[in-house]
Amino acid sequence: MEKEQLERLEAFINENKGKRKFTQSVELAINFKGIDFAKQDNRLNLQVMLPEGRGKESRALVFADSKNIAERAAGLGAKVVPSSELGAIASNKARMAELLDYELVAEPALMAPIAKALGQFLGPKNKMPKPLVGLDVANVINTISKSVYIRSKGKYLPTVHCVVGTEKMAVQQLAANIDEVVGSIAKKVGRQNIRSVYVKLTMSAPMKLQ
Repeated sequence: MEKEQLERLEAFINENKGKRKFTQSVELAINFKGIDFAKQDNRLNLQVMLPEGRGKESRALVFADSKNIAERAAGLGAKVVPSSELGAIASNKARMAELLDYELVAEPALMAPIAKALGQFLGPKNKMPKPLVGLDVANVINTISKSVYIRSKGKYLPTVHCVVGTEKMAVQQLAANIDEVVGSIAKKVGRQNIRSVYVKLTMSAPMKLQ
């Protein structure tokens, strides 16, 4: 991030932080030009590891029947759902909607039952769980806690949003996270196709950063 951008970001954060009774998130809105997101190949579905973390834990949900996996996931703060609950979730709109608040992972053996029960709901939203194939549960959950997921949504409008930290983080940490997100998106779509980048706190007005 250039010095002038860093200075504007620091002034913006200092002006808006500490004004609420909760810790506000710092969020990015990235707008595009010249890209037809109605085309499958152009849609974004990126996982970006933030070098400075999110400033708070990301919520992971693990579909698991294995006692070992379930206990390790629960011990790391993840929500654990056994396959026996899939039917109940599929028949309850509120429980299905709740899944969208988590990043989902699953034992490989449960991928087919999950697809059968919840695929029509999760698939169009790019929220099908990632299989735990040869991966350590702790590593997966720790990665989720430091990652953001950038996905094309709705009617493929030319914009995406994501969290890059909280108001309690140092501006240099926020800048590093912003650079990582913008750089990752630029690799996918080309920097010339990024129209603008805005930053905001949860309850603030946005500021144009780029």
